[in-house]
Amino acid sequence: MKVPIEIQVNGKSYKDEVDTRTLLVDFLRDHLRLTGPHVGCDTSQCGACTVHMDGISVKSCSVLAVHASGREVLTIEGVGTPENLHPVQAAFHQHHGLQCGYCTPGMVMSAIYLLKTNPNPTEAEVRHWLEGNICRCTGYHNIVQSILAAAKMMQDQAAPGNAATAA
Repeated sequence: MKVPIEIQVNGKSYKDEVDTRTLLVDFLRDHLRLTGPHVGCDTSQCGACTVHMDGISVKSCSVLAVHASGREVLTIEGVGTPENLHPVQAAFHQHHGLQCGYCTPGMVMSAIYLLKTNPNPTEAEVRHWLEGNICRCTGYHNIVQSILAAAKMMQDQAAPGNAATAA
């Protein structure tokens, strides 16, 4: 059974019809051709499909597209640009927080939400937060260091008197 949905993704509005069983990750990938959210497990265990829905980090393989109707969704494609990376993206690049890259979009999206809710996490808090994201290539050390570096970068950018915040 198909139903109409209206959804805002990365700041752009979309109207479509989807089967009531269509997962948000499948809608994003198959209908909108946004391939950043990856399907890694189909059980919401790996976090490769993490997106933000109404500003909250969610695993898009555990959300039906119809439940995202009327909501705002942000995928990795809507975060930063190649010329102007988000601080988390820049930190992952600078601190080698990725290897094959499969888990990276979900890791970045999870990290952005973590730093939104906890701007100054400890290493233990970052490691605990990442329990919902699996990387099969790394030992997580560089991922954790990337997130901690991004937190510092974001704090420095927000500091009073910083030229970036004054503009």
